[in-house]
Amino acid sequence: MNAEFNWWLLIVGLVIGAGLVYLVLADSSRREADIADEELPLEAAWIATTLRTEGVALDPETAERVLRLHREYLATPPPDDDRRQDAELADDTAATAAPAQVRPGERVDELR
Repeated sequence: MNAEFNWWLLIVGLVIGAGLVYLVLADSSRREADIADEELPLEAAWIATTLRTEGVALDPETAERVLRLHREYLATPPPDDDRRQDAELADDTAATAAPAQVRPGERVDELR
């Protein structure tokens, strides 16, 4: 009877060990799909406030529009690995970009 009990302990130990490994390695970070549409304006306001403290003038409506566009981008299929298409997209983006570009770390009021 002692041998059967040892097998039972081994099986229970493996199950508990697997459960603990799962809990330690589980990724509990939030994803785009986890954020409801009702929470999007709150996230946009948080982004605008955070950037405002860093000296970047951004209103919550613009931040919300960027977040919605980001969701639309994630819903599209991944782009093909065609270098010409990437170059054309970069040319289109450069042609429609605003004349004054803000570089990382640069303050908006420095451009004026």
